[in-house]
Amino acid sequence: MKRAKITIVGAGNVGATCAHWCAAAELGDIVLLDIPGEMADMPRGKALDLMESSPIFGFDSNIIGTNDYADTAGSDVVVITAGIPRKPGMSRDDLLATNAKIMGLVCEQVKATSPEAVVIVVSNPLDAMVQRALQVTGFPPARVIGQAGVLDTARYRSFLAMELGVSVEDVSALLMGGHGDTMVPLASCTSVGGIPVQQLVPQDRLDEIIDRARKGGAEIVGLLKTGSAYYAPAGATAQMVEAIIRDKKRLIPCAAYCDKEYGVGGFYVGVPVVLGTGGVEKIVEIDLNDSEKAAFQKSVDAVKELVETMATLV
Repeated sequence: MKRAKITIVGAGNVGATCAHWCAAAELGDIVLLDIPGEMADMPRGKALDLMESSPIFGFDSNIIGTNDYADTAGSDVVVITAGIPRKPGMSRDDLLATNAKIMGLVCEQVKATSPEAVVIVVSNPLDAMVQRALQVTGFPPARVIGQAGVLDTARYRSFLAMELGVSVEDVSALLMGGHGDTMVPLASCTSVGGIPVQQLVPQDRLDEIIDRARKGGAEIVGLLKTGSAYYAPAGATAQMVEAIIRDKKRLIPCAAYCDKEYGVGGFYVGVPVVLGTGGVEKIVEIDLNDSEKAAFQKSVDAVKELVETMATLV
C-alpha cells in the first residue's frame, strides 16, 4: 500500500515538531520545506536528524528536507506553518500584512504542485490566513482548513485537568469562534468523565480558566520571550493530519468555511466538523444558548473585520 505524502511548509519550530509527531505516528512520508537563502540547508538538517531517530523509535517514514516545491509534488496533505512568528507585545493581527503575502506565495506553489491536496493552515492570524489560502489555491473549501480549535481545546482541557487533578483523557470540551481572544469555550459542551463541568468548577473559577485558555498563546510567548508555542500547535496539527490520512472521521473543532452554517456568510471560523480523507466532510451545527450566540457573533465579527483589513493590504 502506497504511503501518504505529507508536506510541511515552514521548517521552524512548529513545522519541524509537526514533522516529528507525524513521523513518530507513521502517518506517511514527509517533505519538510523552507525557503532558500542563508539558512537553506536547515530543512535538510532537521529532516536528516529526524530520519536518524527512526531506528530508535521504530518508524519507517521517509523524511526529506528541501527548498524546492518540485519535491512536494502530489502531496496528500500540505501543512502551512510559514510566516513570521509572534513576538512579545505583538498580537496575531500584527502579523497580518506580512503573513498574507507569504501565504499567497506558498499557495501559488501548492496549487501548481499538489492540486488534490488537503491544506491545513497553521500560520497566524489564523482565520485570515486560511481565507487567503482558499482565495489563492481556488481549492474546494472542504480541502482548505485552519488549525486552531484542536489547539485551543487542548489548552482548555489541560487547564481543567490541572484544576481538578484528573486525567486529561477524561476532560471533553469544545470551543468555537475565531482563534484569539474572542474564541468561545462552550461550558455547555464541557464535561469531565461525563459530568457537566459546572457541577465540578464554580462559575467564577471556570471563567478564569476560560480566560486563560483564550490567552494561552500569549502566555507562552511571554514566558519564552523570543518565540511562540510549538509543541501543542504541532501536536494539534498532527492530530488533524492523522484524521485526514487515516479517514478517522474525527469530530473536532477546526476553522472551516461557513457559508450558511451558523449564519456566518462566507468566512472561516472555528466550528465543530467531521474531519476525514476529504477534509471537512461535515460542519456540525449545534444549538447555542443566548450568551454563547452573542459571544460567537462577536468572534465572527472580529474575523470579518480582520479579513476585510487583509483585503486592503494584499
